[in-house]
Amino acid sequence: MLKGIDPVLGPDLLKVLREMGHGDEIAIVDGNYPAVAHARRLVRMDGHSATRIADAILSVMPLDDFVPDTAFRPGIKGNAEHREPVMLEFEAIVRRHEPACRVVPLMGEAFYDRVRSAYALVATGEERLYGNLVLRKGVVRPS
Repeated sequence: MLKGIDPVLGPDLLKVLREMGHGDEIAIVDGNYPAVAHARRLVRMDGHSATRIADAILSVMPLDDFVPDTAFRPGIKGNAEHREPVMLEFEAIVRRHEPACRVVPLMGEAFYDRVRSAYALVATGEERLYGNLVLRKGVVRPS
């Protein structure tokens, strides 16, 4: 345990987050996602929901403010506007940690391609369908 660090952030995930640089992306995926097949680096966190992990990650990792979009979710069946409850939770979490950022839908293969190119992938125990999110790391500015 560490003071000020969410206990969900175990050593494997903390290591990955620390290794990531500005512009690197991390994908948080649900239990149905083909995580092993798509991961360059895989962190297994099967006992936790994707929203819980997203909240923990954003408690220590800033999102990129050098580009317009830094958080991405899958679009559903050709409808970019449709949002499942898990996606609404992701939006609330992103807004709480990074008020200027929005969660952008990516349709079909565009989302899968983004996950495949991510620096790392976190495989969760999320049971809800479409419980997937990609986050682009920003910078920590000097105080």
